[in-house]
Amino acid sequence: MEYAIDKSMDVVVNGDTQNIRIRAGREGLPVILFIHGGPGVCDRHFVLDNQSSLAHDFTMVCWDQRGSGKSYRKDIQKQKLSVKTYVDDAEAVIDILREMFGQDKIVIAGHSWGTVIGTALAVRCPQKIAAYVAQGVFVDGAENEAESYNFCVREAERLGDKTALKKLDGIAPVDGRYPSDKAMMIQRNYLSKFGGGTYKKREGMFKSLLLPLLKTKEYSLSDIAKYAKGGLYLSKALWDDVVAVSYKDVTRLEVPIIVTQGEHDYNTPTAIVRRWYDALDAPFKKWIAFGESAHSPIFEEPEKWGKSVALSYQEAIGK
Repeated sequence: MEYAIDKSMDVVVNGDTQNIRIRAGREGLPVILFIHGGPGVCDRHFVLDNQSSLAHDFTMVCWDQRGSGKSYRKDIQKQKLSVKTYVDDAEAVIDILREMFGQDKIVIAGHSWGTVIGTALAVRCPQKIAAYVAQGVFVDGAENEAESYNFCVREAERLGDKTALKKLDGIAPVDGRYPSDKAMMIQRNYLSKFGGGTYKKREGMFKSLLLPLLKTKEYSLSDIAKYAKGGLYLSKALWDDVVAVSYKDVTRLEVPIIVTQGEHDYNTPTAIVRRWYDALDAPFKKWIAFGESAHSPIFEEPEKWGKSVALSYQEAIGK
């Protein structure tokens, strides 16, 4: 399709130069800001490829967060980073977009780590948010990791996978923290292998993350090098802060919330998300289940996800 807006640009966010990617079918559409996962795992190439039809309904904005992808800078390792740093940045980006497009409120779409940011934003500045689309929803770091690990053990036992059981033995997370980076990677690899990360297309890190980056035009080879450096650094630098987060006490949001959750998600386990959602009060809330997805229905069931979001947003705002 032809796009009225189709550009990449740098913006200054709390003193840091960061990159955003904008695409829209026409002028004047409501703005939706995609807040990627990780920390540090940008997904604009996936979003624009799988959800191009959303440009009919929204001005799509993909943001490479501080130290991530096109926003990576060498001095990131000298900065004092926290969850609050990224929530502050996200609110600043929202303000930039509100001014840029002349809109009082925008839609935010958080995925995984992006919901750590998104839920905090919905609590902090509801007057700036038209709706909150949450996917792979983070509720409680320690509980998430315990259930994610236990899923891998249960599946290994069910399948009689003695190698997996041996590798998983003794590496259970304590308060969300694994004994080592290697231990966490072992758990994540089995999470993927057993369908708790991606349900149908169970690929390793190389095929699922690196190959799409090498094929896309959204990132150059130098961008990919930055992407890798940022992703590796941020996941370590922020992990303790991330797993300490809990939104169990968030029982009321002042914004419409649309939860798009894969039924097989054991990265951010769906049963935990459902309990939180059921106890949540909001002016509008909707649960959309994806039976053929785990952690990322936006990519695993892209057509259903895009249509569901567009229709649910119209429902949320009463149109």
